[in-house]
Amino acid sequence: MRVSRNKVTPRAGRAHPPALRALAAVALAATLTFTSACTGSGGAPTWQGGAEPEPSPKAQATISEPAADAAEVPTSTAITFATTEAVETTVELTDAAGDPVAGEVNAAGTEFLPAGQLEYDAAYTATVTVTGDDGRTSTVSHDFRTMAQPQNQVRVSSFLGDGAVVGVGMPLIVRFSRNIPEDYRDDVQRRMSVQSTPVQEGIWHWVSPTEVQYRPREFWQAGTELFYKVQAGGLPLGDGWYGRNDLTVQAEIGAALVMTVDNATKKMVVTKDGQVVKQIPVSLGKPKTPSSSGTMVVMEKFTETVFDTMEELGPEEGYRIDIEYAQRLTWGGEFIHAAPWSVGDQGVRNVSHGCVNMSMDNAKWLFNQTKVGDPITVKGTERKIAIGNGWTVWNLSWDDLVSSSVVPYEPPAAASPDDEDEDSTGSPDDGTGQSSSPDPQA
Repeated sequence: MRVSRNKVTPRAGRAHPPALRALAAVALAATLTFTSACTGSGGAPTWQGGAEPEPSPKAQATISEPAADAAEVPTSTAITFATTEAVETTVELTDAAGDPVAGEVNAAGTEFLPAGQLEYDAAYTATVTVTGDDGRTSTVSHDFRTMAQPQNQVRVSSFLGDGAVVGVGMPLIVRFSRNIPEDYRDDVQRRMSVQSTPVQEGIWHWVSPTEVQYRPREFWQAGTELFYKVQAGGLPLGDGWYGRNDLTVQAEIGAALVMTVDNATKKMVVTKDGQVVKQIPVSLGKPKTPSSSGTMVVMEKFTETVFDTMEELGPEEGYRIDIEYAQRLTWGGEFIHAAPWSVGDQGVRNVSHGCVNMSMDNAKWLFNQTKVGDPITVKGTERKIAIGNGWTVWNLSWDDLVSSSVVPYEPPAAASPDDEDEDSTGSPDDGTGQSSSPDPQA
């Protein structure tokens, strides 16, 4: 079946097959004087009641959602339809003024999803036109009206905004202003899509009832162009709540800067696009407060900040100190930062409260090289990273991500040469959300 996905054509009139005329029985010929039958010399009947009826079109279509003349339809609605014996299908959605609504038919040819949220309390007409191999067309149309704007709405936001340039370990983070019930998460995830140029395999993963992240199978390729979309505007989200808005974000992956710290050598190796550019002596967390082993991601950066643990640790062990060139790795307070007081220990022994300490010059150099989303892997410490303590999705195996997905995973189709220039387009995002900063560990 060939499906027209983006093409909008004028809506055809509804097809009404001509009424079938039955041959009158000979016994009724005298009564039904306007119909007659006779036999030729060969005995075969001939039709004398006008032109023979045309056969019905082979191809037929039905619309199951929204129902005909439905009211109170969510503004997130898709047009669900079915066809039989169709070689070409055109789906059109028009508003009350007759203007077409942009959208696309899915790969299965069963659903037309508008490109954006429909208007509240507005009239629409959905039309499906099919053509069979007999060259004849058939059309079905449903009128419906969307619901009024609901009072309870869930805001959808993105950590990244349009134009962001981030590191190769950056997960795509979408947040909701209210918990999404488990029974509705698959509906949400089916409305989330990512396009990358070049194409790379990836998957969405729910890290909490209010946050979902997208991670590629391997680190992003340097220079990747990203476009991701969440069509949640008007989507039912349980208990009388609905998505407040759609969301689109266009971003880019920068150079592949990767940091690796080995507790055995007390050194950080920094590579850029696969080449070693610097080795930096470091001091990690002492045995009482070890640094976390695992793959973390730079989450935020501060040229100057203050580490204050007085409330957390008390006056005897707590401290309040000015810090320069700090880069957050965990919500629990592990950072890369300048520590001029521990230069003599760097490369030799661990003396920090869990952070990656380095000299002022090395910390400044590294700070000027990194981006949010650059990954760091720490090896050989006494403690493993706790899942959820930061952007820790890289510490889950790919098989674990696939098996835990609320929507069956389908690997992306390889891009054809004709698709290379058509992968990513987008418009400004609805907004960004930043998490609060808990106490650090120096």
